[in-house]
Amino acid sequence: MLIIFFRTLILYFLVVVVMRIMGKQQIGQLQPYELVVAIMIADLVAVPMQNKGIPLLTGIIPIFTLLISQLFLSYISMKSLRGREMICGKPTVLIDKGKILTKELQKERYNINDLLEELRVMGYPNIADVEYAILETNGCLSVIPKVDKRPVTPNDLNLTPQYEGLPLPIIIDGKIIHKNMEMANVDMKWLNDQLKMWNVNNIENIILASLDPNKVLTVYKKE
Repeated sequence: MLIIFFRTLILYFLVVVVMRIMGKQQIGQLQPYELVVAIMIADLVAVPMQNKGIPLLTGIIPIFTLLISQLFLSYISMKSLRGREMICGKPTVLIDKGKILTKELQKERYNINDLLEELRVMGYPNIADVEYAILETNGCLSVIPKVDKRPVTPNDLNLTPQYEGLPLPIIIDGKIIHKNMEMANVDMKWLNDQLKMWNVNNIENIILASLDPNKVLTVYKKE
C-alpha cells in the first residue's frame, strides 16, 4: 500500500509539473492536439499507478515524450501560420451577415440545436440579433451581434470616461503584498492610516484590500 501511495504521489506531482510547463492554455481552452496530449497523459499515468509490478519509468518516459512533442507543436504553431492552420485548424463562420451557413454546420458536425443553445448561453436567444457567429479552433463560439443590438458604449455617446486601470490587491488573507505596495507607491504609514478609516485593528481580519488607480482602498473583512 505504501508503494502505491508514493508512486501515486510521484506521478501526481509529475503530471502537475508537466501541465504547468505546457502553459495556461493547456488548462483553459484546449486545442485538438492539446486535448489528445491530456487524454494520453491521463491514460499513461493510470497504468503504473494501479499496477506496482510495472516500473515507474514505464509511465514517466512516455509522459516526457508527450511533453516534448507538445512543446514542439506549440513552437511550430507560434512561428508558422501554415503550421498553425495544419495543427489547430481555422475558425469556421457559421452565421454570416445574419445568414446560417448550413454547409459549414454540416462540415463541423454542428447541428442547429447546438448553435441555438450556445447563442442562448451567450445572451442571444433570438438568432435574428446575430450578425456573425464564428466557431473557433478550440470549440468556443464567438458571436458578433448586429449593430442595433450591441450594448451602448461611451464612444457612442461621445463620452470620454476616466481611465480605470487595474486594481492592485494590497492585502490577501491577512497578508500584505509588499510588491504591490511598491508598484502603487504607497508605504506602511499610508496603509495603516487607511485601515484606521475602515476601523480595522488587525490585518488578519481582512480577506482582501484592493487599491484602485486613484489610490482609493477598498477593504473586505472576514465574516
